[in-house]
Amino acid sequence: MSKVIFITGASKGFGKLWAEAFLKRGDKVAATARNTEALNDLVNTYGENILPLTLDVNNREEVHTVVQKIGQHFGRIDVLINNAGYGLFGTTEETTEAQARLQMETNFFGSLWVAQAVLPVFRKQKSGHLIQVSSFLGLTTLPMLGLYNASKFAVEGLIETIGSEVAHLGIKITLIEPNGYATDWAGASATQTSSDIADYAPVREAFSSSSESADTWGKPEATVEPILNIVDNPNPPQRLLLGKMAYHGMHQVYTQRLKDIEAWKEVSIAAHGH
Repeated sequence: MSKVIFITGASKGFGKLWAEAFLKRGDKVAATARNTEALNDLVNTYGENILPLTLDVNNREEVHTVVQKIGQHFGRIDVLINNAGYGLFGTTEETTEAQARLQMETNFFGSLWVAQAVLPVFRKQKSGHLIQVSSFLGLTTLPMLGLYNASKFAVEGLIETIGSEVAHLGIKITLIEPNGYATDWAGASATQTSSDIADYAPVREAFSSSSESADTWGKPEATVEPILNIVDNPNPPQRLLLGKMAYHGMHQVYTQRLKDIEAWKEVSIAAHGH
């Protein structure tokens, strides 16, 4: 049976790639973007099975209007893939207030507004799957991405909490945590802080050097089968790392965290007071 998939940020990158994969196999897709002209090729190929809609996820009222339109057009929403977001590169000190607020507005609040708009639909259906595109940088950090890291840490806490609140209603959640991929995320879609403070030059150089290896960046096409698998699985995972860099990196991080927890176990327990 075909599913109705709602994907935000579908004009490029993961969003468009996954939208086409769902359409190819016969699902129906509500695809949103700030500029829907980028979806014309999918409309020409898949006709009524795709509903392109203009959406700025920062506009809460517009988000609710779009969800109503999807319901009127397709009658239901089986899966939400909350994908809209972007990267802000630069040191934390050099980040302006406007840059910091917009990063959180889009990556965190945008995800919140979309989730809040779709959850009533899922509750009425007594079913639904909320898939949130996060990042492995919602679990650990890299320098030069402080506000991006923070936005994804916040998203992780938000979606995990939602999962605990709606599980008894037949609603599932999955956090997708990719490492870097060869999409526009680090290119045209990204923004950059100033780089005026000379003290940070070694940090910038180290970050740039670490990004030069082609092996660092995953192939976007390789994520298609995992996403189809997650959508079709009756018991999807709460979290899924995408990419070998994410897997190996997080394995190392959590191994060290467990060692630190155990090393300070007695101090932690004593701090309880009784």
